[in-house]
Amino acid sequence: MMKKYRPLRTPLFSVLVDRKAAWISLLLLLSGIFLFILSVGTGTLFLTPAEVVAALTGTGPELHQTVIFSFRMPRVLLAFLAGAALACSGAVLQGLVRNPLAAPDVLGITGGATVAAVSFLALFSDERVNTLTVDLRFLPAAACLGAILAGLLTVILAWKRGVRPFRLVLIGVGVSAAAQAITTTIILGGPLHLATQAHIWMAGSFNGTNWSHVGIAAPVILVLLVLLFLGVRKLNLLSFGDELATGAGIRVEQSRISLLLLSALLAGSAVAFAGNIGFIGLMAPHMARKLCGSAHGALLPVAALLGGILAAGADLIGRTAFAPLEVPAGIFTSALGAPYFLWLLYRTRNQ
Repeated sequence: MMKKYRPLRTPLFSVLVDRKAAWISLLLLLSGIFLFILSVGTGTLFLTPAEVVAALTGTGPELHQTVIFSFRMPRVLLAFLAGAALACSGAVLQGLVRNPLAAPDVLGITGGATVAAVSFLALFSDERVNTLTVDLRFLPAAACLGAILAGLLTVILAWKRGVRPFRLVLIGVGVSAAAQAITTTIILGGPLHLATQAHIWMAGSFNGTNWSHVGIAAPVILVLLVLLFLGVRKLNLLSFGDELATGAGIRVEQSRISLLLLSALLAGSAVAFAGNIGFIGLMAPHMARKLCGSAHGALLPVAALLGGILAAGADLIGRTAFAPLEVPAGIFTSALGAPYFLWLLYRTRNQ
């Protein structure tokens, strides 16, 4: 067992590092860097990797720097951030309820965030000039609040002498359907420009992303990810059951609520700017679990990297495969995730 881990000691802390997970994380990180270079170099003006590196280091032509820094880099960075947030949110939910079907979109969390975000856009839009009457920085707060309320509603409705995993999934599907109906009603009753923007946004698109979006989303998501990584020990113990967690000195209900809150906040932050990118929170944790096991200290960083790669890859395909038509990234993730979800549902039907 000790051969699997290697101690890492610093003046501030000492941890055991899973050697296999570390190598997998390194390979995924290199893959993400390659995908980043490919993404910012691909478009109407194609740039080779060497030209991209030259532009990033400030030695390339001014036109290349403008195309990369002003138009392509913000959406690629936001794709990686949103994908990582959704993947970690799904990993937390699957660990807490011990259910492979758990994910922020399946349990209605992203649906609640969508309702709140669309309501925010409808209430604070000036139809005469097609702009918001309040600061865009309040949008993530609205989306996160909607995600938290939807998550709590799902848990409350599914509670019957505890939360049964299959019941939680069924209730979550119902909450998601209700959220979609409410969102559609708000769009139909709102201004015309809201309907156009909301339908594209609900499909999950990074089109129109700028540095102001990244500047708001990045600090929020990164802080939430750090807080989540600090709670890895509690998440590991809770995934083995309440009795074991209680015996280890963990305050079960308090820890569960705080982790559920972090999961909802991560999903809400991603949905606020990226829209409803479906099934990343379901697929990425499963892929990570197959690669590095179920220990969340290794699972979370691998899932975050996989989620970012899935989101950025879907965005790259969406804006290049059918050019000049741009297809929202959420369509591609849903095309992969829907059959994957059905397969998992069939596989766990007797559990």
